[in-house]
Amino acid sequence: MTELLIKGGTVFTAEGPRNADVRVNDGVITEVEPGLTAAGRAVDASGMYVLPGALDVHVHSRDPGFPEKEDFGTLTAAAAAGGVTVVLDMPNTVPAVDSAGVLESKAALARSKARVDFGLWGLIRSTTTAEQLEAMADAGAVGFKAYLAYSFSLSRKQVLYSPNGDDPDLESPADYGTLARLAPALAHLGLPVAIHAEDPTVLAAFRRPVLTYDDLLASRPPEAEAVAVSAAAAVARDSGFHLHIAHLSSALGLQAAEDAVSLGTPMTLETCPQFLHLTAEDFGRVGAAMKMLPPIRTRADRDALLDGLKRGVISVLGTDHAPHTDAEKSAAFGDAPSGSPGVQTLYLSSLQLARDAGDVWLAPGWVSTAPARLAGLQESKGSIAPGFDADIVIVDPRSKTRVSSEGMRSRQRHGALEGLEFDFAIKHVYLRGESVARGAGKPRGRMVRPAPALR
Repeated sequence: MTELLIKGGTVFTAEGPRNADVRVNDGVITEVEPGLTAAGRAVDASGMYVLPGALDVHVHSRDPGFPEKEDFGTLTAAAAAGGVTVVLDMPNTVPAVDSAGVLESKAALARSKARVDFGLWGLIRSTTTAEQLEAMADAGAVGFKAYLAYSFSLSRKQVLYSPNGDDPDLESPADYGTLARLAPALAHLGLPVAIHAEDPTVLAAFRRPVLTYDDLLASRPPEAEAVAVSAAAAVARDSGFHLHIAHLSSALGLQAAEDAVSLGTPMTLETCPQFLHLTAEDFGRVGAAMKMLPPIRTRADRDALLDGLKRGVISVLGTDHAPHTDAEKSAAFGDAPSGSPGVQTLYLSSLQLARDAGDVWLAPGWVSTAPARLAGLQESKGSIAPGFDADIVIVDPRSKTRVSSEGMRSRQRHGALEGLEFDFAIKHVYLRGESVARGAGKPRGRMVRPAPALR
């Protein structure tokens, strides 16, 4: 029996922070009590925080399809370095994960490279059937994603933002009618349904060449987000499936979501650290590294999202980790692709947000507890308690970390949060009791699946 004992730290538990030791046997937490005695490996965590590993519910591995941008190896190395012990990968890899067979093939690829555990979202296309949803659920999908403004290339098997609707190779985007048609099956399966919340008709009305950051903001107005949230919520409310709003970016979208929740819509809200640490005013300093969709918006939008997070209306922080190569991102603004890495800075940036909000212990709820519940993993992940996987992060609140390209493990080294300094440093990361922060050893990540009773 292998044992790990973490001694002397302040442990985040379901009852709040407490001074305790954590005993791990064979990858599982067995005791959380003060004064435990070591019979194997012991780690001194005096003066440090002992936190559950984070679950990033919104990452884009680019693998398969574009491994030169990122693959499961570099994605999960970055995750491990940042205290993220589970990543949930979005289905818009190539081929897109629109069937059980593709999901199983992608899982096999991920297992060969993953440094941390992983889960896979399945794709909802406009032509998806209830039977396909059932098969993907049986294959282990953690939920489903609908890209409301994005077409599907039939020849490339790829999700694309292509507002030109006259290409016969492009299948029309999933829309509110798609969700309504599939609603009985989605409610029966009990898995979350995430949406990229931008209404295509609003985007079409504001379409323009995007050569500057002001052009980007004008082309993706907050009304597109608010309309999509309201319309999808009406479908979810009537049928009872769980709607998850990915990367909420605007005050208007937040208000639409709060209105929907007040009417009884089963809904969770996710926003991203970049929307909370940055505003459009930062573009002069950051440049194209902060080009993403939806965009980082105004100070007023940032403040509204921070308030929603503090009030608990927004419960999940995910990153929308979407790297490209540094060469691609260094192109002229109009040509630079949208997206930024973020998984490595999720925990530190969230701890900073929580400290600035007055309670540092809010952060594990945003990145561990609530994401585990969303993914149906709350019986094994996201908590430090007996019986849970020993996915543990030790953080030093006396040290600082500056985000720099030199320390990044993703293929894209220059991200949106580069240059920010956080009042914490990650010292140790354990996946099922084994150290993974430095990326040593063989890939040992496993695929996670929602517990059947929680579907």
